[in-house]
Amino acid sequence: MKNEINTGLISPSWGELEGALVPAIIQDATTKNVLMLGYMNEEAYQKTIDTKQVTFFSRSKQRLWTKGEESGNFLNLIDIKNDCDNDSLLIQVNPVGPTCHKGTDTCWKEDNVSNYGFFSTLENIITERVANKNTNKSYVASLFSKGINKVAQKVGEEAVETVIEAMDNNDELFLYESADLLFHYLMLLQAKGFTLKDIEEELKGRHK
Repeated sequence: MKNEINTGLISPSWGELEGALVPAIIQDATTKNVLMLGYMNEEAYQKTIDTKQVTFFSRSKQRLWTKGEESGNFLNLIDIKNDCDNDSLLIQVNPVGPTCHKGTDTCWKEDNVSNYGFFSTLENIITERVANKNTNKSYVASLFSKGINKVAQKVGEEAVETVIEAMDNNDELFLYESADLLFHYLMLLQAKGFTLKDIEEELKGRHK
């Protein structure tokens, strides 16, 4: 049977699996964080496709179980992908509320927030150094202590230097100045009370 979600992939070979339960990895379609692991049989899979709300086969209750049927914290279906061995599923969802029955965003007690790799690390470093600017003698703390105008001025200076290097042939200097620009821009965002998440939301709002 064909997977009706817009992936073009084939569903698990239920006949070959002889009624076995298939692992279903649940991933937030936006943040890409793994939220939980459940199990599906063919009936649960088909109900998920039909209702667009993720349904599992509960091994403890020995019945179909739609996530959120009691709590209201549904997993709204976005996409389903079958793995290379045709015997496990990656299901992307938009979660409504926390996913774990214990009230956390994920079953690993993690916050379901976007992560931008090392940029998120830098954001956290800037936040920590600003919070401890009275005892921290770092460059970040020093620049923030001079006020937002100074931070903004520094971003402008780094932008000019990046443009100058872009018109030259020294790629090493261009990357160096680009890194300086991005780092200072992260500081300016925080000085204004924003984060990369706010920029992401703004760009998503413009995307048609």
